[in-house]
Amino acid sequence: MFFKKEEEVKNGNFKVKICALLIHAAKIDEHYTDKEEEIIKKTLDELGVENENISKIIKEAKIIEENANQILDFTKEVKNLPNTYKIKIVESLWSIIYSNKEADIYETNLMRRLAGLLYIDNKTMGDIKERVRNLNSK
Repeated sequence: MFFKKEEEVKNGNFKVKICALLIHAAKIDEHYTDKEEEIIKKTLDELGVENENISKIIKEAKIIEENANQILDFTKEVKNLPNTYKIKIVESLWSIIYSNKEADIYETNLMRRLAGLLYIDNKTMGDIKERVRNLNSK
């Protein structure tokens, strides 16, 4: 399971911040779709969030995302995660972006900024992007 009990207690709304980051990526092109929300729900499930809490977390995350001034609010704790978890989150972000088959300039700019904030090298980010783009182009 992704979230250990100690981490949940220590980080409080950590899951909500991850969700807010995913929602931010979904909303950046000004078209938040049901398909993007399904990707967010699936990601939360894969990260160990219990099904009965997913809707509550999404609701809280939408409020946080709307009131946030910068993406740093969402990335502070994520950057300290092990790479396997960061890569899962980045894969989900790219899946959200490519859910409509293309990435616009705002979405690619967001991902460039996130690569730096999350300490993910350009090669890894590019590899994830290509893998997700190829899966979504089928």
